[in-house]
Amino acid sequence: MTATLTSAPTATGSGVARPEQRRVTVGSVLRVAGLGLWLLITLFPLYWIAITSFKAPGTISRFPLEYWPGEPSLDNYRSLFEQSNFGVFLGNSAIVATTAGATATLIALLSAYVLARFHFRSKGAVLIAFLLTQMIPAFIALGPLYSMMSDIGLVDRKFGLVLVYVAISIPFSTIMLRGFFQNVPDALEEAAMIDGCSRLGALFRVIVPVMTPGIIAAFIFNFVNSWNELFLSVVLMHSESNRTVPAALNGFISTFNIDWGSMSAAAVLTILPTMVMFALASKWIVQGLTAGAVKG
Repeated sequence: MTATLTSAPTATGSGVARPEQRRVTVGSVLRVAGLGLWLLITLFPLYWIAITSFKAPGTISRFPLEYWPGEPSLDNYRSLFEQSNFGVFLGNSAIVATTAGATATLIALLSAYVLARFHFRSKGAVLIAFLLTQMIPAFIALGPLYSMMSDIGLVDRKFGLVLVYVAISIPFSTIMLRGFFQNVPDALEEAAMIDGCSRLGALFRVIVPVMTPGIIAAFIFNFVNSWNELFLSVVLMHSESNRTVPAALNGFISTFNIDWGSMSAAAVLTILPTMVMFALASKWIVQGLTAGAVKG
């Protein structure tokens, strides 16, 4: 069973415009319907969190459920900042995620360059070790990690949390950026070195500008992972002044009650920075992932 759609007319050799025919099959309709259903299922939780944040506190759990707030209210957002230090939590997360993301990206850039351009005996072992770290759950190392951080006095300090996030982010970023370096011809930096650049100068003056999409993609992944991380943040950060946003969201759940309104408002404010970042840098992310995925 097929149908025919008529699109804009196209000119033929004789000068007579003839409409271009496109065939629509049952399979293509089913694919579009399936993708539409998947999109609806994916977006509905975000929609529900957003409308819940604008519901008045007394109407959130009322039946029948409202799929659109009858009287939109900003009470949940006001109480979020008046009754808690959510602004401090946002600032802490921004500092930790930005610092960890930038530091991990810079270190991974240098290590990926070494793994892509130099040949040494333990190179394969280093790559395998980086891959193995991605298979180990973080909670397995929690005991030794907490003991080590406590011994050096970095528990409940933002610098300590940044240090842990950097260590976690480096292996994946290194593997990702190594694929990018392998796509950049050696002749570029060799030409720069012939013209008088040092190896480090050729890296930052010639190679890094070419690799901008990959670097941006690596930074965004590191930032988002640090921004959303909950487990280590809850364990390592104890005081209210150092708490990050994921730990603050966890605080809205008590033994006998869940503050759905404030938690939904906090979730909306937490999601917005990453959504804006992905929206503004989506072009760079796609270029970075596709260019680094295949060795040219």
